[in-house]
Amino acid sequence: MAEAKQSTKTSPVVLAGAALSVLGAIVLAVSGPGYRMGWWPLGTGFNLLRWAAYAGAAGVVVSILGAIVARPGAGRRGFGLAVLGILIGGVVFWMPYAQMRKAGEVPRIHDITTDTTNPPQFVAVLPLRAGSPNSTVYGGAALAAQQEKAYPDIKPLEVKLPPDQAFDKALAVAQSMGWHIDATDKAAGRIEATDTTFWFGFKDDIVVRVQADPGGGSRIDVRSESRIGRSDIGTNARRIRKYLAALASAQ
Repeated sequence: MAEAKQSTKTSPVVLAGAALSVLGAIVLAVSGPGYRMGWWPLGTGFNLLRWAAYAGAAGVVVSILGAIVARPGAGRRGFGLAVLGILIGGVVFWMPYAQMRKAGEVPRIHDITTDTTNPPQFVAVLPLRAGSPNSTVYGGAALAAQQEKAYPDIKPLEVKLPPDQAFDKALAVAQSMGWHIDATDKAAGRIEATDTTFWFGFKDDIVVRVQADPGGGSRIDVRSESRIGRSDIGTNARRIRKYLAALASAQ
């Protein structure tokens, strides 16, 4: 049987799939930055994420159909574009989906600390949090139980350095994390800082407490809390882990 004559026009199915995938990519790209720049409220940003995922999924489905229509030897152009539409749409769908999946795997909490009995207290950042929905009053035993179940590895760091040297190390590592240092009080052993998330620009506050360990050396506790949002999708726990790991390796 003779091979079908190659059409000079790209299949409209391929074009439709690519358009859906690219549209989803554009919506995904502006969802967070648009909120950061004040173009729309947070709810709209989250809705845009959802619609980006829908567009990405639709782009994948239509692009698969386009790849079938424009497969080599089928007589239509656009197979490569269809494959590109599948790849772009898959990434656009996966990014919001992965966040939603992660949110379902962790407790809906936003205040994480290495000391759930006597958590480090925020002082200097309190004016910065004025009007924020989340209070700095610790949630007590109920919150501690959820944290222990989800993040049992979040524990204080004990170092052999005396408190003044441990404080200097703790501050240097905090600065290396890219946090904005809001205040330091060496006498009280307290460092307060703010970290801004990449996509939506959420502000999370951190307090580091350095105190003498009765057994010698120093004990370092950290608390990281989001200003808005009931769930942090594990962000504060990851931040504390990363900080303590960097501090431990700096000894």
